[in-house]
Amino acid sequence: MPKYILLIESATDTCSAALADSNILIAQKTCRVGKCHDTMLAPLTESILKENGVSAKELAAVAVSQGPGSYMGLRIGVSLAKGIAYAANTRLIGISTLSVIAQCAIDNIGNGFSCIVPMIDAGRMEVYTTTLDHDLSQLSPVEAKILDGSSFADIIKNGKVLFAGNGAPKFGRLLEEKYGSMPENATILDQAPLASGLRIAAYNALEERRFSDLAYFQPFYLKEFIPGKQKKLL
Repeated sequence: MPKYILLIESATDTCSAALADSNILIAQKTCRVGKCHDTMLAPLTESILKENGVSAKELAAVAVSQGPGSYMGLRIGVSLAKGIAYAANTRLIGISTLSVIAQCAIDNIGNGFSCIVPMIDAGRMEVYTTTLDHDLSQLSPVEAKILDGSSFADIIKNGKVLFAGNGAPKFGRLLEEKYGSMPENATILDQAPLASGLRIAAYNALEERRFSDLAYFQPFYLKEFIPGKQKKLL
């Protein structure tokens, strides 16, 4: 019997929806136009179910990328996921966006690394990050980290490290400035989080019955949202 899981990702400029049967990806739809979440995410989700002949009532769970990431993007994705799960009377599963980036990177280039450091650009030289083992077990707390050329020096020294995400390229430039070239143990990958990257963690959560509370689940913003000043009208 199929175990359909709807997967939703909206934490960065790219948003996507995917459908999996257990941990096997069936289909994925992506919008790479910046800030298209409010207009495109719901239609992507609707079409991926319709085109694959799956109704919301057949879903074993709805999984959503829970953050950290874009404040508005996360709000839109989580609100959509909660609405679908509530209407379909099914379970909700929240997955760290950083683990989604790491899984997408592995899907993209394979996994021959001692650890993976996903990075989401948080502006200037700051990133949202954590350190994951090769099997994506978390080795350090999620944090907002100010980067310099000496960041992560210990783990680069001790094994091959993949730095992945839209915050990784600027760290790569810092490494090249400090060492004169990219350290042999460091690999830089500008990897967007995609809905397909939720599939394995979501299936594991489903099997282990680790569900999020539908009523109280909120995105993990990591840092408090501070809106910009409103421009004066002339």
